[in-house]
Amino acid sequence: MPGSKGPQSPVNLRTVTSANTPALNTSAEPIDASEQMRIRMEKRAKLIERGTEAYPVGVERTHSLSEIREKYAHLEADETTGDTVGVTGRVVFVRNTGKLCFATLQEGGVDGKGVRLQAMLSLANVGEEALADWKALVDLGDHVFIKGEVISSRRGELSVMADSWSMASKALRPLPVLHAELNEETRVRQRYVDLMVRDEAREMVYKRAAITRSVRDTLDRHGYVEVETPILQLVHGGATARPFETHMNAFDQKMTLRIATELFLKRAVVGGIDRVYDMGRVFRNEGVDSTHSPEFTTLECYEAWADQFVMADRMKEIILNVADVVGTRTIQTEAGEINLDGEWAWISVYPGISEAVGIEITPDTTVDELLAIAAKHEVKVDPKWDAEKIVVELFGEIVEPTLLNPTFVYDYPPSAQPLARPHREDGRLIEAWDLIIGGMERGTAFSELIDPVIQRERLTEQSRRSAAGDEEAMQLDEDFLRALEYGAPPMGGIGLGIDRLVMLFTGAGIRETILFPLLKPEGH
Repeated sequence: MPGSKGPQSPVNLRTVTSANTPALNTSAEPIDASEQMRIRMEKRAKLIERGTEAYPVGVERTHSLSEIREKYAHLEADETTGDTVGVTGRVVFVRNTGKLCFATLQEGGVDGKGVRLQAMLSLANVGEEALADWKALVDLGDHVFIKGEVISSRRGELSVMADSWSMASKALRPLPVLHAELNEETRVRQRYVDLMVRDEAREMVYKRAAITRSVRDTLDRHGYVEVETPILQLVHGGATARPFETHMNAFDQKMTLRIATELFLKRAVVGGIDRVYDMGRVFRNEGVDSTHSPEFTTLECYEAWADQFVMADRMKEIILNVADVVGTRTIQTEAGEINLDGEWAWISVYPGISEAVGIEITPDTTVDELLAIAAKHEVKVDPKWDAEKIVVELFGEIVEPTLLNPTFVYDYPPSAQPLARPHREDGRLIEAWDLIIGGMERGTAFSELIDPVIQRERLTEQSRRSAAGDEEAMQLDEDFLRALEYGAPPMGGIGLGIDRLVMLFTGAGIRETILFPLLKPEGH
């Protein structure tokens, strides 16, 4: 490394190595982080003072660490190649001993698995000045550039024997201890740190990308076209959920962030795009827990001339294709093994809850009777709820958690899904299902309501509930109703939670599957 050597600085005594970083600390930074940052700032200043870049625009990199590993995997112990390469990596281990220094460089490899390679710096090869600078200026976490010969060490470790080195990016914060577990709060709040030190964190990013790509591929094969629907909306609808509110200065108009993509996708079907989908973020101003996030990703797709049973076939195909991409159709959980290759069962809501509580429940069962059943089974319900809402809550609390293998729960009461069409055989029900896997809802589908008269009645009732203080009720969307009045073809629609799909195949909570989840601000 160029520059005058000068007298040795005291910083040489404080070079951070894996040997002297506190092993018991599980936060993102060592206990003495502020002192280490001061020392690193001094090293950055020293680089700049001597006219050397601490953050150059680029270096003469010729190979990735993965390429070196693959190309030279055949080397025997103590073998040389005569091949000169330029490699880069984050320093995750250093051992500075006399005339020979060792460092382990790391990069993110295929599918997120970390790739490491040893770098060796000897007095004979790099010279006294460059070796002294290495010892004085390089810390764990720095990105460095190493140019030298590819060799295998005496112990058979594939290495690059440096002829020269330079700083590629100086890390001012100390690197967490790689072999110590970060606590969960640090992992999600400082995801970049989690990505540095855990292969599993990086692999989650690649696995999620593979899952979403598979979902798109399945729909594309069926002739669906992907579109983008508005995130800022004048009227919130498409689901019963509390929206986030904002304000648009240009119109001096209150707006909401979308809670669903449904109503705009149906407009597209009305216009003649028979198979359409949108995969993107939706926002619901509700609770946060291990299965819910205020900001999450959904797939919604709509198909003309289809119904809930066609969409069940689509959903099954989507999930089985994802399973094949991930590499397994059996999933191990604490509750038992989920077998996606087995039968995908169908359970009606009213018979299902009747069997679970030992009392026949029908659409005619009264509120008082349902409240008594809820009290007996310790299910919390609001006495102001109507019978339909109580039935849905009872099913969700008593039956749903027991459904381990894929199960389509269908024949819901109308208020459960105001955008689903009446049942073709029983007007007290609607044509809609929820797919339960592992005791959790993963997706839903309807035979879509296309009658504008009934849809207006449903949305008018929703708007009354909204006016009465129901913050989750939909608003009356006159433009959507106008679109239906032009005539919509019979159609089926799917809503699939992408985050919950990733959770199913990884066993992780929603905060792990979302790369940068929303969290309460630090200090609150």
